[in-house]
Amino acid sequence: MSNGEAALSYCAREVHTHDHDRYLTALFVPADRREAVFALYAFNAEVARTREAVSEPILGQIRLQWWREALGGIYEGTVREHPVVEGLNDAIQGHGLERERFETLLDARTDDLDDAPPADLAALEAYAGATSGTLSAMVMAILGFTDGAPVRAAHMVGTAWALIGLMRAVGFHAQSQRLYLPDDLLHDHSVDRRALFELKPSPALNQVVRDVAQRAAELLAEARSLKGEVPRAARCGLLLAPLADRHLRDVVRADYDPFALPAGAPAQPLRLTWASLRKTY
Repeated sequence: MSNGEAALSYCAREVHTHDHDRYLTALFVPADRREAVFALYAFNAEVARTREAVSEPILGQIRLQWWREALGGIYEGTVREHPVVEGLNDAIQGHGLERERFETLLDARTDDLDDAPPADLAALEAYAGATSGTLSAMVMAILGFTDGAPVRAAHMVGTAWALIGLMRAVGFHAQSQRLYLPDDLLHDHSVDRRALFELKPSPALNQVVRDVAQRAAELLAEARSLKGEVPRAARCGLLLAPLADRHLRDVVRADYDPFALPAGAPAQPLRLTWASLRKTY
């Protein structure tokens, strides 16, 4: 561990390791809100990797139930001894985060334990919105914005971020026979699922990815159309958007072939710094 990493809190280190893009965006949040954001992101990292952390779906259900009960304890005044739970307690008590949003996120994460693909693009977007969109809305609450355009924009940006991330992860998921591609689009474009699971590219698969990526681009555009209604102080909570642009460009350059994407995109601190200075997203 470097000296810089050693100086970070437990939650910040977890986010730095498991969700580096979100870690970078959190650095632009006001200092007095940053640890709350790190705690929220660390919690998300814990539940997001449930499917990869367990060998059986029932174990995943147990893991998610542990987090559900830990959150319940926070709201009922009993805080479990766990660094992320303790960080969440501080965030919840300090910023009035709503229990319902945590429940929404956890409920959606149970879908990760089912290998069946979402029925259609609307179902995939609903999953992305309930997970990453809800998370972004909670960040906005930490910044002091609980309704209106800031929350709508945050939900759109978070949802787009998840859609793009799922398209970038098609190969990773296919290796374990998992699909987050809409079932109706797979059927409509006649995608050979056996070939997909063997990581074989095809124009049909590219078209499915294109359809999802285009919806992500629309969500980003919709979020930016609200810029005039989003206070400047809220825009630091929307910095996933310029990073999403970069990942989306990679998808387009690969002609929507999920198996031709770069293994990992470089960090973009300068892009974030520029957006932060301009108070844009």
